Amino acid sequence: MNKPLLTLITLCLAAASNSLLAANVENGKKLQQKNCMSCHDDGMYSREDRFIKTVSSLRTQVQRCESTLGLTWFDEEVDDVTAYLNQSFYNFK
Repeated sequence: MNKPLLTLITLCLAAASNSLLAANVENGKKLQQKNCMSCHDDGMYSREDRFIKTVSSLRTQVQRCESTLGLTWFDEEVDDVTAYLNQSFYNFK
């Protein structure tokens, strides 16, 4: 892999992880309770056979659900819900 591409990938990953560090978990919980519980109960997040295996795939799934429901969340709100779900159920590092 060439050096500029590797640098770009590293910067993008660092930015993504920093955005989750700054996330508002309480806001994520409120958004999840208000918008996600109509389709998902807490058991959805703690199943043994879940297909979400990384925090990035969790964020992608949150974005997918947000788009499907037509919620038009800001990126920060997607980060908030992702951080809440990760902290409460997934515990990815």
